Amino acid sequence: MTSYDLILAAAAGAVCLAICVMLLSLGQRRRYEARIAALKARLSREGAGQDAPAWVEAFDTAVVAVEGGRASLAAGGEGLAACAKALGVASDVQAVVAALGDADPNHAQKLAALFERGEACAFEARGQTASVSVEGRASGALAWLRLTAVSGGDSGLPSAARFAAFVDSVVEPCWIADADGQALWGNGAFVRAVGASAASGSALSGKSFDRAADAMVAEAASKGERREAVRWINLEGRRRAFRLSAQPLDGGGVGVFCADITEIEDVRDAFKKHVAAHDETLNHIAEAVAIFSATRRLSFHNTAFAELWGLEPAWLADRPTHGEILDRLRQRRRLPETIDYASWKAAELARYEALGPQADDPWHLPDGRTLKVVRQPHPLGGMLLIYSDITGELRLKAQYNALIQVQQATLDKLNDAVAVFGSDGRLRLHNEAFETFWNVTPHALEAAGDFEGVVELCVPRLHDLAFWRELKGRVADPDPQMRAPTSGEVRTSDDRIVVYQSRPLPDGATLIAFADVTDTRDLQSALADRSAALAEAERLKRDFVGNVSYELRTPLTTIIGYSELLERADGISERGRNHVAAVRAAATQLARSIDDVLDMAQIDAGEMALEIEDIRVSDLLLNAQERALKDAQLGAVTLAVECEEDVGLIRGDGKRLAQTLDHLVENALRQTPPGGRVTLSARRALGEVRLDVSDTGRGVPFHVQAHIFDRFVGRDRGGPGLGLALVKALVELHGGWVALESEPGAGSTFTCHLPESQQPGAMQPELGF
Repeated sequence: MTSYDLILAAAAGAVCLAICVMLLSLGQRRRYEARIAALKARLSREGAGQDAPAWVEAFDTAVVAVEGGRASLAAGGEGLAACAKALGVASDVQAVVAALGDADPNHAQKLAALFERGEACAFEARGQTASVSVEGRASGALAWLRLTAVSGGDSGLPSAARFAAFVDSVVEPCWIADADGQALWGNGAFVRAVGASAASGSALSGKSFDRAADAMVAEAASKGERREAVRWINLEGRRRAFRLSAQPLDGGGVGVFCADITEIEDVRDAFKKHVAAHDETLNHIAEAVAIFSATRRLSFHNTAFAELWGLEPAWLADRPTHGEILDRLRQRRRLPETIDYASWKAAELARYEALGPQADDPWHLPDGRTLKVVRQPHPLGGMLLIYSDITGELRLKAQYNALIQVQQATLDKLNDAVAVFGSDGRLRLHNEAFETFWNVTPHALEAAGDFEGVVELCVPRLHDLAFWRELKGRVADPDPQMRAPTSGEVRTSDDRIVVYQSRPLPDGATLIAFADVTDTRDLQSALADRSAALAEAERLKRDFVGNVSYELRTPLTTIIGYSELLERADGISERGRNHVAAVRAAATQLARSIDDVLDMAQIDAGEMALEIEDIRVSDLLLNAQERALKDAQLGAVTLAVECEEDVGLIRGDGKRLAQTLDHLVENALRQTPPGGRVTLSARRALGEVRLDVSDTGRGVPFHVQAHIFDRFVGRDRGGPGLGLALVKALVELHGGWVALESEPGAGSTFTCHLPESQQPGAMQPELGF
């Protein structure tokens, strides 16, 4: 078979298949047309009232069939008339259906969805006098509408289907349960919550929203009373709080409604925590706090309240009234003393009626305490009271005011002009001397206020603006380096020399003081001139003493030398020898006096240097005895040495210590009558060596003892009176000191206290002026 033959065969088969399909379609169309004709005939018969269901007429219900936009009455002519009357249209089925769509655009959309797509609907169309309940369903090519006129008391009630749709739209679970708590029907939220497949029937068997809720439903059914409870339930993976209400229904069953109060419970819990934290905070403050409710009962008090008033915690826990607390406090004399307590109490309780803020009230208690009472209305009703013990505060304030007054009085007594400026530049404090110094009045200073204003008052007497700018930096600049203390001198326009100084104060303020030192500077200049003149006079004195001593030493040396030769010369009578001896003694005494004067001058000038070395104390005493032995024998005085074995060595200038002992021994011999005794002794004690020169002479009068070591004292036997003064100066050069113990008629003891070790030029600190 060729390809052409195959093509012809395929074409013939296709033509045959098409003819068969066409014939089948014509047969199906004839059958559908016959069925439609039969349905139309039946609809016509029903519309004419033939075989209409009895229940339709009993309930004033009309059944309407709609096909292709054409409506026809299937049953319920009286019901249609009632619906037409409710809608205010003619008793025509087409007019009634049109009125349903015209009543509300939403109704028109629902009807269109029913007619075109077969979507069921249910709504209530309101007319002029009543309303019409509409339920729509689709069956094959027809759309069926059941219309029911609702009037009178039932006009506002939705239909069962409509109400079920409404309940189903609620986002929180709602359901109807039997007497045992088993759910019979539930809305969409309930179905989702229990994981059921349908809203009623066997799909809900064994499903439970909450076991405690089931028990509550059973109790409500058995008691016939409404029951409510708050339950926390895990829903969709989150723990939520629901308020469950179980209400028995007419005809049996219990309706259960849920309200999601999670946020409310969270807020309530947060509020409780906030209140607990607030109460805990109030318990830790020092002030006593009490909160009274709107019924004037104590609703809260902190620990300080019970401690302040000494009230029993158990009694306070019973929540006494405000009046009862006042009565108990009055019995224990812990309230302010008042003549008419009843009136005072009534006025105190009348404060609950005042809604605005109230002034603080001080209470002076009988035990000496002072309380500050703060009252304010409580946001939840009642009153909040705060009791603060301000006894210490008042005491500190009084002390502070007294301190300020003392400070101001002290500043007013100062001769210096003092002003204190705060860190903001404001004038805080000034004394009367500041007003006098700058010739300003107190009123002008008060009006000036700050540093700039004060400067304007002071510029007429001190024109240097750069000085004032630098001083302002010390007051207002926060830089610590700028606030460092400063001082200096300036000259005013009236030729006064003014010393100023600024000092930062601990509180951030700055003290500025001015002092007129013009007279002081003049006096200092005069003193400087006089000091220079005295220094020149001192220099001239030293030169004069040196020259005079040199001029006197030369002839004295000659006199002493020739007198010694004459004493040993032959041919001189005994009387002549006595005269020569007297001349030599006088010359020797004069030479020693000159040496003493020179030594004192050298000490006064600070030019005497000690040659420190180790000195054996016993040798020092024996040498002094040897030098004075001849004079002691001439005066018939016993000269003895008493030295302990362990005295040992001492550091010092041997020449000057020997000179010291010579003067003391000479003084003792001069004061001791024939037959008396002079004793040289030494001992070591407490880090020092004591050299004593004692005599049994006539002693030193009490009125002379205080000045015995002064210069030019005790010249009863000749000489310049420098011996004991020189002793004191030499001992002090060694860092020691000299003392006298004497009683008239019982002798004297001079003691030299010398340190064991000594450095050149050392002196006692208190004597080293």
